[in-house]
Amino acid sequence: MEEVKVYMIANLQIHNADRYREYEKGFFPLLKKYAGEFITYDDNIVNVEGEKPMEGRVILFSFPSAKHAEDWYSDPEYQKLSEHRRASVTTTLTRVSGLPPRK
Repeated sequence: MEEVKVYMIANLQIHNADRYREYEKGFFPLLKKYAGEFITYDDNIVNVEGEKPMEGRVILFSFPSAKHAEDWYSDPEYQKLSEHRRASVTTTLTRVSGLPPRK
């Protein structure tokens, strides 16, 4: 089976911005370690239809494969870093598989 890119969608409600910044400082090097790509973030999301998600920040980033995403998330260094996030924000994190490359 061909690997497909996966996208991560994080929805955050930030309760302690200073503590969250500690997470942000370490996030990007670990994202890069697993070939992750930061796509965008938005603090002013617009809900067009359906039940409104949490208020707050939405972040989009991707990995070349599900394995890269799983390795990133299970990395002990990331889990230690994410203690800052867990202590400072309410989070939902969703992984979405991309389409296979066109032939």
